[in-house]
Amino acid sequence: MTVKLRVVWAPLLASAALAGLTATVLGAPAKWLLVWAGLLLLLLALVARWSPVRSGTVAGVLGVVAVSVWPVPLVWETGSWLDFCGVAGFWALPALGAALAGGYLRRQSARMAQALRDARRDQQLELARDLHDFVAHDVSAIVVQAQAARFVAEQDSGHDSGQGARQVVLALERIEAAGLSALASMDRTVHALQDAAGPTAPVPGLARLPELVERFEGGALDADAVAVSELSREADTTAYRVAVEALTNVRRHAPGAAVVRVAVRRSGTGTELSVTNSAARRGGGRLPRRRRSGTGLAGLRARVEAAGGTLWAGAVEDGGWRVSALFPAQENAPR
Repeated sequence: MTVKLRVVWAPLLASAALAGLTATVLGAPAKWLLVWAGLLLLLLALVARWSPVRSGTVAGVLGVVAVSVWPVPLVWETGSWLDFCGVAGFWALPALGAALAGGYLRRQSARMAQALRDARRDQQLELARDLHDFVAHDVSAIVVQAQAARFVAEQDSGHDSGQGARQVVLALERIEAAGLSALASMDRTVHALQDAAGPTAPVPGLARLPELVERFEGGALDADAVAVSELSREADTTAYRVAVEALTNVRRHAPGAAVVRVAVRRSGTGTELSVTNSAARRGGGRLPRRRRSGTGLAGLRARVEAAGGTLWAGAVEDGGWRVSALFPAQENAPR
């Protein structure tokens, strides 16, 4: 209902109630007063459903009074005060019932609106996590490769080095690939925001893990295809998110790590994804400090647990870091 109509109902009820009270005092025919009372009941329900609280309360009180006292003149000459109160109380019941019915519909509508707002908020948080998990990884790769290309260019300044030129070209190719991947992730997020009827692009899974590791300098992948196939769809996409977040953190906190091993293998009755990096190289360039935009390990752990798995992260003996996520096999996954 439009805002203009919502504003009209309360003044209309107040005017109708005052008119009904005036007609009752002047001794209007009972059949007309009865019809008028029915109209007031309808207006009471509409006011309770749509009108602002303050104006609706004033108009509602007038409406209940008008409906309650219309039959009083019928027993004025023959009844007692007890009869007057009984008649007024009897007719107050449908008036209060109409107001309660409108108030109930108003409350249900408010609850539905709140549920819709909560759902939109959850969707916004989900999209924010997607942006952090995928776009931040590719953008950090662009920064690292750009730093590497600048370092090589500075070292080879004034020298004709074919090897240095090849390194710069390789870094530029990796920057291009990371930029295209970031654009694809942003396109997927934009499509999710649109109210399009068609399906949106699926969230990547471990099928894209080789491509992800290949773009990571110093990365090595050891993936068991059988272990990957035993993951549920939710666990598969969550495991990919874990790999993206772990590799992004390696770039941020362990620049220059000589070895970064990504492994997917069977472990007991489930599948384990692990990302292990060696200690950071001394003097390695670090990414600029910035506001934390992601969910970190706490958010990642919540995602893994929602998929039925467990997450562990900590230092290893050689000074490096390891992130491990264990997921149940598909037949053992929680339904």
